[in-house]
Amino acid sequence: MTVFGKIHADAYDALYGDKDYPAECDMIEALLTKFGDVRPLSRLLDLGCGTGGHAVELAARRYSVTGIDCSPAMITRARAKAAARGVARATVFQMGDIGDTRLHDAPYDGAIMMFAVLGYQQCDERVRAALANARTHLAAGAALVFDVWYGPGVLADRPGPRRRSVETATGSIVRCAESQLDESSNLCTVQYRIERWMNAKLTESATERHVLRFFFPEEFGRFATDCGFVCAAVRDFRCWHLPVNDASWHAIGVFRAL
Repeated sequence: MTVFGKIHADAYDALYGDKDYPAECDMIEALLTKFGDVRPLSRLLDLGCGTGGHAVELAARRYSVTGIDCSPAMITRARAKAAARGVARATVFQMGDIGDTRLHDAPYDGAIMMFAVLGYQQCDERVRAALANARTHLAAGAALVFDVWYGPGVLADRPGPRRRSVETATGSIVRCAESQLDESSNLCTVQYRIERWMNAKLTESATERHVLRFFFPEEFGRFATDCGFVCAAVRDFRCWHLPVNDASWHAIGVFRAL
């Protein structure tokens, strides 16, 4: 079953139309600068770039951004968004697995893995592969910023069924999600159904199964050490100036390359 296939990728930006990419990029810039050595004109790597929401915004702020994603449909949309924003020359988007794609123009000045990309690496080996590959592409002292589901918060406020509906110029998009936790493996399986409707008629539908990992406090330092980083910060995603706490559902982390 495809993850972020064409129907989901085409609906992605509409479903997350309220996501505040400028504010998130303010946070990313601040963390990359505080814990690394990033400034305008720096070269950034976006691992798991999706439709390019962060990459395009950062390129508009005078960064050069290379984005990697395993979904061809998402890469297509990212390139179109960069062209529409006028930053195509400041961005490169290519297909690849974040655990083993090698780029020949390293090192980069900073890197990001946003929107739970690290959580899609479900086992320890995959997490280490993604982090080690990021480290391979970073200059010493550079920062990697990532966000993940935070275990204590997930267990305290367990995910339930969700339904989201948005109206577009070509009809409505409905996405339903059912989640199941596996506490023994720190995994959450989300079954999605995405539907497109026009004039009360179903025109297109798809189902996808996403399995995401959630992380606990002791894991951050261990994975950082294993992959050539030091864990510089783990903070609450919504209040990113504050440390993560047991009520935090999302954490924003920063690893600094040794």
